[in-house]
Amino acid sequence: MIWRGPRNVRLSLTLWYVGAMTVMFAAYVGIVFVFVNRNLSHALDDHLRDDFEWAAAMADLRPDGTLTWFDPEDSSEAASPWLTVWSKGAVIFRTATARRNPLPEHLLEQQADHRIVSVPTRNTTVRVLRGHTTIFDKDLVLAVARSESTMKNQMWELLTLLLLGMPIGIAASGVGGYVLAKRALAPIDRMAGRARTITAERLSDRLPVDNANDEIGRLATVFNDTLERLESSFSRMRQFTSDVSHELRTPLTAMKSVGEVGLRERRDPESYRAVISSMLEEIDRLAGVIDTLLLLSRVAPGTRTVTREPIDLRDLAEEVATQLGVLAEEKQQTLTIEPHGRAQTTGDRLMLRQAVINLLDNAIKYTPVGGDICLRVRETATATVLEVQDNGPGVPEWARHRIFDRFYRADASGWPALTGSGLGLSISRWAVEANGGTLELDSSYGSGSIFRITLPSTRGEQAPNVSTPGAASDRVAAAGHAPPRASDSPTTRSTR
Repeated sequence: MIWRGPRNVRLSLTLWYVGAMTVMFAAYVGIVFVFVNRNLSHALDDHLRDDFEWAAAMADLRPDGTLTWFDPEDSSEAASPWLTVWSKGAVIFRTATARRNPLPEHLLEQQADHRIVSVPTRNTTVRVLRGHTTIFDKDLVLAVARSESTMKNQMWELLTLLLLGMPIGIAASGVGGYVLAKRALAPIDRMAGRARTITAERLSDRLPVDNANDEIGRLATVFNDTLERLESSFSRMRQFTSDVSHELRTPLTAMKSVGEVGLRERRDPESYRAVISSMLEEIDRLAGVIDTLLLLSRVAPGTRTVTREPIDLRDLAEEVATQLGVLAEEKQQTLTIEPHGRAQTTGDRLMLRQAVINLLDNAIKYTPVGGDICLRVRETATATVLEVQDNGPGVPEWARHRIFDRFYRADASGWPALTGSGLGLSISRWAVEANGGTLELDSSYGSGSIFRITLPSTRGEQAPNVSTPGAASDRVAAAGHAPPRASDSPTTRSTR
């Protein structure tokens, strides 16, 4: 069975802290031990050198010419150092300590001059300093020694003290680490407690932020931003569901009412035909809404592959104007195309065509009878632009930030009766942005609107089918062979 460690973050931090403190204490003990051992070793060597100097200075010359050193027989080892003196290879003097604790002669003879070495004995290790010197014009060899037992006893006492104190220090650090971890993680506990209370109905709640500048505060801020986006998404989803329900309920209610009226009494064939025709119109409207919803279901990024082909925006504008010209003719409107320079780009022609159809249908719908609509095509240094301009009522300031939302239909006095599903502008913006462009609104309330499509420019050869570019303005006949507009077709219904 593999140990996976504690699942409690507080305990994990405490264990990590205790582990780190254990390593630090061990390192501290090791460093102190080495440092004190080195100092005691150096002090013992210094004592040996002092003993050697004392031996050389305390020599006394007897009347017979021999040398002697003061060393009472009853002197202790502490008062009488270990000292042996050689003259011409023969031992001429030993202190009482040296006589009681002899060292192997062969080891002393092999020792380098004035070098300190450690000589192991049966009970302990002795540190010895042996060297030549001249006393009273006599060449002598002195050897002094000191036992390392005192130094080792001191080191063991120090090590015992450190090892006994180490568990106490580690235990204290563990308690302190647990308290610090608990205090540091307290904001997370509060955040977790608040997060448990947040549901789909309480997305307006936010996590507490004690300090927005530390790591936990930044984490809470990110969660709060996520909650804000979720709240906005849930709100839009509820609104979308409500709008879809309304859009689907309206034609169903109308069909039910028409059917009920048709069944109340016997009617002639023409009356039944009128009832069925009215129901079919509502079915067409319902089918249009469903088709548009299916299109929007594929709007999510990555759900559709955008084809790339050369597109001349003037050709595209003329094609759309020809298709919807009959709608402008019904309202006696003037539909004009104004090309200015070359306007070529690359993209998905069907998607961009749908976007222009929705914008032009929108302009025809909200331009009054006898009004003017202009499709303006131009090119800048880095982009191609297609504008749909009308002289309708315009878009009020309070509605412009939502004009491209799905199912949004602004209401204002003086506007035509609102019809359609409110999806056309949303689809247009998606189509333009999917091709790497932007769709903007430039409107003054009461003086018309300009919907501006901006796409990346492609400076290629002019397409052979482009009409004469020198024309400042082309009138497109309102009459044409475009198919008549359905009452609520998803490609032509767009409301502001």
